[in-house]
Amino acid sequence: MQHVDRLIRSASLNGYVELVKSMGRDPYAFLRGVGLSARLLENPETLIPSRAVRELLEVTAQATGAEDFALRLAAGRKFSNLGPISLVLKEEPTPRQALDTLCRYLKLLNTALITHIDDAGQAVVIREELLPTPRLATRQSVELAVGVMFRILRELVGPQWRPLQICFTHRPPVDAAPHRAFFGRNPMFNQEFNGLVCAAADLQMPRTPDNPGAARFARDYLDAALQRRGEGTGAACRELIMALLPGGRCTAQQVARHLGMDRRTLHRHLGVEGQVFSALLNQVRSELVVRHLRDSDLPLGEVAGLLGFSAPSSFGHWFRAAFGCSVTEWRRQAAE
Repeated sequence: MQHVDRLIRSASLNGYVELVKSMGRDPYAFLRGVGLSARLLENPETLIPSRAVRELLEVTAQATGAEDFALRLAAGRKFSNLGPISLVLKEEPTPRQALDTLCRYLKLLNTALITHIDDAGQAVVIREELLPTPRLATRQSVELAVGVMFRILRELVGPQWRPLQICFTHRPPVDAAPHRAFFGRNPMFNQEFNGLVCAAADLQMPRTPDNPGAARFARDYLDAALQRRGEGTGAACRELIMALLPGGRCTAQQVARHLGMDRRTLHRHLGVEGQVFSALLNQVRSELVVRHLRDSDLPLGEVAGLLGFSAPSSFGHWFRAAFGCSVTEWRRQAAE
């Protein structure tokens, strides 16, 4: 099945040129290398391929030797970089309501990013996941997404705010000091999700709106933009598969229920787009397993669970059918 590239606002690279220049390198050469023109960065609302952005971040981090390159980029982020969405977020009465609003309009910022917010007693878990891109590392893109979320929350809660935990699924860097300096505490690596764990009380702190008129205008504009940018059933399925797999409940019936339809209707809609649910499920699993095996040191039992398998043996059978070798053989070949 052909992979469909997704789009992201060019504002995601705000400050990139200046940062790379400050490191003594040529940002325009890196941009050309991934097929991006510097002119595309002039208008922050211009949509550019997310794959090119991911590749650019990885190439730049490797060439400059800066493992924390994405966090350096996130450090320069301002609330205004979100565009009209920032006006709406500022007028929400609590940071938690602002987060819910951000999730609603996220597709207008980055169609490849999925944000889930889960209540866990006195804590709130914010999960940031990127839709997989075959054969492309995502470490820098993930750290940029989590870093930007951290900056947004500091804007909403207060400049001294810190999360309870910062989690990444990939391996730790050689030197974690820059990560510790950015977040104000040690991040945790080789975890089961990417994102932040926050105190629920912090996100319920009241905020004082100061320009509700502008917020109403911006909300109307954003709602209209969402309607214009409707996505097909296949794209919605991929996002739900990503969200449901770790819980082991990713079936066509479950996905259909989340989409407000029955299973037969889901299959019919997918058929119109030339897609099949089982193929979508296998595609997402295949892309995710490569990311976990390549970028993390998670035990195979945990990887199996994150892919929705109830037993390591069923995971092993699926992997051999999909990749033609065992997981151990694949890891050895990848290391070589």
